[in-house]
Amino acid sequence: MEHIKALKADNQNVFKRVYEQYHPQIYGFILQRTKSDYIAQEVTQLTFIKFWQQRDILSDHIQINVQLFGMARQVMIDLLRKEATRFKHEGQSAPTPFTDSLIDAIESKDLLRLMEEDIQNMPKMRRMIFELSRKKGLSHKEIAQLFSISPKTVEQHIGKALVQLKQHLYSIML
Repeated sequence: MEHIKALKADNQNVFKRVYEQYHPQIYGFILQRTKSDYIAQEVTQLTFIKFWQQRDILSDHIQINVQLFGMARQVMIDLLRKEATRFKHEGQSAPTPFTDSLIDAIESKDLLRLMEEDIQNMPKMRRMIFELSRKKGLSHKEIAQLFSISPKTVEQHIGKALVQLKQHLYSIML
């Protein structure tokens, strides 16, 4: 988190280190989703420009890589939408499938992956209770009986899990 403070203080050397560390990862992340070298290069550059321009509003509580990848994802979606609109207005079909369904698929796939990672990073008991409730459809009472705990404790674990997921989703959507 000290890098974020340095970035907010306009430290260009720290920005350069962040750029060198994450540029290949951001590029690969976008290339994997779009299958376009041009778009991956474009989105990567725009992401780092946006990152520098918005350094004052970076969160001190969220890791740089999470904020960078969130920005990259949003820049990619914005660029794909602009390209799709441009092709529609010009009456052309896009050379790559810049459709709403592609954008939706990218958003959904990324969101599901991020949520699953978040669930896996939860404390063990919270994760097990959350998965039994949300994935297996067990009631609070059934889960409480399985673990020999009160239904209120189950409710608290699920509440904490939902708060954690909502906070992470909020940071992604910034």
